[in-house]
Amino acid sequence: MDTTLLNGTTAAEAAKDPDAYVRHVLRWHFSPATGSRFWRERRALLDFDPLRDVGGLADLALFPDFSEDLRTVPVEHLIPAGSTRARFEVFESGGTTGAPKRVVDAVSRGRNVAWVSSVLREHGFPDRGHWLHVGPGGPHVVGRTVRHLAAERDALCFTLDLDPRWVKRLLAEGRTELAAEYREYLLDQIELIVQSQDIRAMFITPPVLEALCARDRLYETVAAKVKGLLWAGTSISPESLSQIENTFFPDAAVAAIYGNTLMGIAPQRPKAEGGPFPCVFEPYFPQSAVRVVDPGTREAVGYGERGQVLIHLLSEDMFLPNVLERDTALRVPPAPGSDVDGLADIQPLRTPGAGRIIEGVY
Repeated sequence: MDTTLLNGTTAAEAAKDPDAYVRHVLRWHFSPATGSRFWRERRALLDFDPLRDVGGLADLALFPDFSEDLRTVPVEHLIPAGSTRARFEVFESGGTTGAPKRVVDAVSRGRNVAWVSSVLREHGFPDRGHWLHVGPGGPHVVGRTVRHLAAERDALCFTLDLDPRWVKRLLAEGRTELAAEYREYLLDQIELIVQSQDIRAMFITPPVLEALCARDRLYETVAAKVKGLLWAGTSISPESLSQIENTFFPDAAVAAIYGNTLMGIAPQRPKAEGGPFPCVFEPYFPQSAVRVVDPGTREAVGYGERGQVLIHLLSEDMFLPNVLERDTALRVPPAPGSDVDGLADIQPLRTPGAGRIIEGVY
């Protein structure tokens, strides 16, 4: 499992001195020999010197949020000059708040996935059998993530088409009958695969999973085969999660991942006995430095309090600081032996006058 970060240390080693890691990332992305055109051009817009004035994580607050530029920037401008021999891929955000944002990636997300895979083993996910990805493919990073999780176990990964942007458009326009027909179409595709293939692990979104459980024959087939159930994409109530874990899939390992194209992946921590939250996510620190903050002050909220998710992406492939995400979460203390805060009860950001929040199937 390769989790070596930019400065040649492992993620665990870098987490012991995150400020030094931040300085390594800045030298890479702002040096003329290794940095990208994106950051060379934006350096002139800064009223501080990133190589002189940023000593660590706290100083990343000096940066403005340049993530809006990712909607239109030519993606080749994002690739660091020092990484020209690496094979990059392009991924897009879901487009919930407008035109999609684009990022490039060569190696950093793969390292994140390798760590996620080790966490899923702690949850009891199977090491044998095929995987089925019931989620977005195309420009969305989650499809590649699940294929990597399967490949890391020498497993085959079946996929089906799911376009979350199309579903959100249908719901926004009030065409709920067509959205329901699309959901049934997805279930038909799942049924064709699980009836004939040895599917042992599945990635799926909560709305599609709930619809699957309501189709008796399909549910019985899935419940008999699947020993690892991974969900993500939309929020889920504690009551619904408890029903999935204890009623519908009591014999399977059930876990979740939280993340997005900009942040990377935060897997669910293995549950602590008597913990107050049914699902707590832990980011891949320090590559993904995530805070739960008051959006007005951008200061961390107290433990147990709700705030907005703020991310710093600190990888060899991409540097993207100080991005205020569209999600809110409860801030959770670190697990024993860790210094990384957790996040619980992820919810879409709701602001006065913003109208109805549409999560769709993802």
